[in-house]
Amino acid sequence: MKDLFNGISDLFVNILMMPFDALKELELSNWWLANIFSWVFIIIGMVAFVYWMLQLKTYNDNDEEDKSISSHSFL
Repeated sequence: MKDLFNGISDLFVNILMMPFDALKELELSNWWLANIFSWVFIIIGMVAFVYWMLQLKTYNDNDEEDKSISSHSFL
């Protein structure tokens, strides 16, 4: 059982966190490049959020959803 938990620890510490360790080392050598990576990820997230909101607005404007009040009498 101890080997199982050590294996899980090894997976998370040594394998799955490699990109974060590389970014940590990059920050020590070149602060500007590390921040550019961070801003690129932030911009990708913002673009994805705007795209998702526009898609939701498109579906809302089509009036395809049944918005009739039938599930609860108090609605």
